[in-house]
Amino acid sequence: MKNSERLVNLALAGLTIAPLVLKVDPNLNVVLTACLTVYVGCYRSVKPTPPSETMSREHAMRFPLVGSAVLLSLFLLFKFLSKDLVNAVLTSYFFVLGIVALSATLLPAIKRVLPEPWNANAITWHFPYFRSLEVEFTKSQVVAAIPGAFFCAWYASKKHWLANNILGLSFCIQGIEMLSLGSFKTGAILLGGLFIYDIFWVFFTPVMVSVAKSFEAPIKLLFPTSDPTRPFSMLGLGDIVIPGIFVALALRFDVSRGKGNQYFKSSFAGYTVGLILTIVVMNWFQAAQPALLYIVPAVIGFLAVHCLWNGEAKSLLDFDESKAATGSKEETDGDLNKKSN
Repeated sequence: MKNSERLVNLALAGLTIAPLVLKVDPNLNVVLTACLTVYVGCYRSVKPTPPSETMSREHAMRFPLVGSAVLLSLFLLFKFLSKDLVNAVLTSYFFVLGIVALSATLLPAIKRVLPEPWNANAITWHFPYFRSLEVEFTKSQVVAAIPGAFFCAWYASKKHWLANNILGLSFCIQGIEMLSLGSFKTGAILLGGLFIYDIFWVFFTPVMVSVAKSFEAPIKLLFPTSDPTRPFSMLGLGDIVIPGIFVALALRFDVSRGKGNQYFKSSFAGYTVGLILTIVVMNWFQAAQPALLYIVPAVIGFLAVHCLWNGEAKSLLDFDESKAATGSKEETDGDLNKKSN
């Protein structure tokens, strides 16, 4: 890990706990937290092999429809069932998911201080009565799960905003690190569809805002304010993860070409500008805003202008991460064969 990445990780950790001890402007907190999270997730996604989960064009086209169905289902559940019952079920689900996400987020740092056998030697555990089902894990993963379980238990019992944010940030970082769009064409389809999705459900129905206020689970970040009538500002995790995986793809595209982080910088700048614009408009109209309305055009626009300026639109649109990884592996294997001969 480079020094700059360490500094960003420390800055994100410090910013997360800062409201406990001093007054932090919630608008500034939203922008800095979201941008630092995207930065951390993007650099964690740069690995010898692409992220494990790659989205196809068909999945990208269906995603807004699936998201709409899930959102509407949650709205109806809160409308016709007990809010406490629905949140109790969701809390149980996110308790398990939170342990996995927070453990995976902390694991790289924990690995560096543990003996190598703890990181490398896998333990296989068979489920009682279902011997065919098994789980593999290392001692390092068990150690990483301890703070994950602590924070999930704290969140489940107290619903404290800090526990919520720690779990939410873990979800964001893992989402950006583990998900791949595969190509910029797929990314444009996904962001375009969610651009419309966000506008429709925020501006034309009360569904999005109602679910966000009723849903007591770490699907949003909470930023304390000094206003007793509105104690927290909120930012949905989707407003970080969805643009974040697009920005991460730009970084991996830069890395694959070995020409510096030029397109990462432009797409990251677009995300920052789009988020700031969201905050400005929200405060101007004193109403909830669909963040992707401003973030999506900014991210795609900044990247498009940059690649057109450089005359590299074709190479960017033709980029396929799976093919690039395959080609890189073949080149590496070829170099090894030459050396062995």
